[in-house]
Amino acid sequence: MIIINSFEEYKSYEGKVIGVSNWHRIDQLQINKFAAATLDYQWIHVDEEKALKQGPFESTIAHGYLTLSLIPYLWKQIAEVRNVKMEINYGIENFRFGQAVPVNSEVQLQATVKLITNLRGTVKAVIEAKLIIKGQEKPAYIGDVIFLYHFH
Repeated sequence: MIIINSFEEYKSYEGKVIGVSNWHRIDQLQINKFAAATLDYQWIHVDEEKALKQGPFESTIAHGYLTLSLIPYLWKQIAEVRNVKMEINYGIENFRFGQAVPVNSEVQLQATVKLITNLRGTVKAVIEAKLIIKGQEKPAYIGDVIFLYHFH
C-alpha cells in the first residue's frame, strides 16, 4: 500500500501503475445481497440451477454494477490518502465490461494514476481501474474513476 500525504506526492505517481489490491472472492451470498439491495433479480445472477442448465457461463455471474461497487473497498487496499478534510467519489468514465465474473471468482483491482490536477485547492485524481479475474487474461472491466480530495 502506498501512502499519499499531499498533492505533490499524488502528482509524483501520475502515469504509473501504483498497485493491486488483495484478491476478493465474489460468492453467491454477496451476489444475492447485491440483488436484494438493487432489486435486480435477473436469473443469470440469482438462479443457480437455471444458470447452470441454460446460462452461457454454466453458473451465475456477478452483476456488472456489483463489480464496480467494489472499487472503493479495493482502492483502499492500494492507496491511503492522508491529510484530507474530505474525499468525494466524483465520477466514472469510459468503462467497458470485458467479460463476466462467474460466481466464486477471485478478483483484484489494478490502479494506474492517469492524471492529478489541482483545481484551486481541490485535487482531482483520475485513476484507471482494471478489475482482474484470477486465471483470466481479459479483465472484467477497465475504466476511469475520479476522486476529489480536499487536503488540509
